[in-house]
Amino acid sequence: MNPHPHDLLARRSSGVLLHITSLPGPHGSGDLGPAARHFVDWLASADQTLWQVLPLSPAGPGNSPYQSVSAFAGSPLLVDLDDLVQQGWLPWMARKGFDHHRCDFERVAPYRMACLRKAWDGFSQHATEICREALAAFCTEHAHWLDHYALFMVLDERHGGPWSLWPESLARRDAAALETVREQSAHALGFWRFVQWRFWVQWQALRAYARERGVLMVGDAPIFVAHHSADVWAHADQFLLDEQMEPHVVAGVPPDYFSPTGQRWGNPLYRWDAMAHHGYRWWKDRLAHQFQQVDVVRLDHFRGFEAHWEIPASEPTAVAGQWQPGPGLMFFKAIQEELGQLPIIAEDLGLITPEVTALREACGVPGMRILQFAFGSGPANPYLPHNLERDCVAYTGTHDNETTVGWWNSAPAGERTSARAYLGHGVETEPHWTLINALSMSVANTLVIPFQDVLGLDTQHRMNTPGLATGCWEWRFDWSQVGPEPADRLAALTRAHGRWQQAH
Repeated sequence: MNPHPHDLLARRSSGVLLHITSLPGPHGSGDLGPAARHFVDWLASADQTLWQVLPLSPAGPGNSPYQSVSAFAGSPLLVDLDDLVQQGWLPWMARKGFDHHRCDFERVAPYRMACLRKAWDGFSQHATEICREALAAFCTEHAHWLDHYALFMVLDERHGGPWSLWPESLARRDAAALETVREQSAHALGFWRFVQWRFWVQWQALRAYARERGVLMVGDAPIFVAHHSADVWAHADQFLLDEQMEPHVVAGVPPDYFSPTGQRWGNPLYRWDAMAHHGYRWWKDRLAHQFQQVDVVRLDHFRGFEAHWEIPASEPTAVAGQWQPGPGLMFFKAIQEELGQLPIIAEDLGLITPEVTALREACGVPGMRILQFAFGSGPANPYLPHNLERDCVAYTGTHDNETTVGWWNSAPAGERTSARAYLGHGVETEPHWTLINALSMSVANTLVIPFQDVLGLDTQHRMNTPGLATGCWEWRFDWSQVGPEPADRLAALTRAHGRWQQAH
């Protein structure tokens, strides 16, 4: 019943991509409560081995989990509030009538944060000694990142962002100034530590529940972090910042399939020379922390480790950027020397050069193949099922793509003609199952399907549109949309194509 992650990507398996916030639940957004366990049960009933989620870190501007205030912290919005009620720390709450089909973060975030603060007050007054000791032990174990994060959040509440505009003694982390904050803000610091503790306890319980049912968790590590984050504030010397502690160059990607002006993400870039000087300590700690949470990690924007797109911070788009070398194989060797061979999926989408492919192969990690990108350029397209290799992870689409039904409905005529010729006329009536079936039959060891595609949902249910600053990351489903057919049908394909593990 307990598959091992290290051989998982080397044998046939399949899973589903669904972020925690998209789960049903009474508190406005999905969380680590009963619906998460229900979804694990659903995955097991569909003979699935993997549950892939988006970054678990706190969401940033536009509610994006890829612009977080911390690469280590768990999102407070994912904490199961009903657990806090059951612990006796939070009074029972009347249901607020939130939307069941989207996360209205403007309403949901303040409500959830207010509940967490009440729970911290309740814990402070009523917690047992055992619980207090458990919190203290967690704080000690995670102090290397938790202390920075708690301080950052207290100062963020006091001063707002960006941190580079805080009083200079705080922005530059003067030891005496920070000690004063610790002395004056003990209760506030305790709140942020308490929330992280509950997130950790709840997540580990969910992960254990999943493993018991033969389901492993696939996490997501964004390559870059937000400037306004505890990570950049605490390790400013390892990022390309000017004398005012602001980025003078920022991250993004050049013009591509998604955008004619590229994508200007705005994240600060790493000083890879400084990181190498520190033995890549921050990255080692980050990945070690992540592998305490999940079984497999999707390493976002893998090509950035070979070369990244550097954009002058003054530029409004990504057009005027240039490629700069990344740390290359030296980085991965340093990680491997300390942490061993890690089960990683390389997100190698976009403009991929032979050098990027060579780096990925030298690291021994599989890349990603997206079937929605396969049509319209002839039979040599590397994403077509007959061109896939075993050592890859195949997707119908990702969180950045249209749903498959939405893709089919809006695809250019040439793509539709190619898809029809390749997949047969079934693509016209059931594009989602037709694409799922084609990938499931392929030699790709690993198959991951967005839950929207399992349910056959259209473009209204898309999770993210790259380059769009608002209206993304909000999608939720309701169990009334599911019914028995998707699990039965997915299980039948999984078994027929050798992706079902007998251990189930």
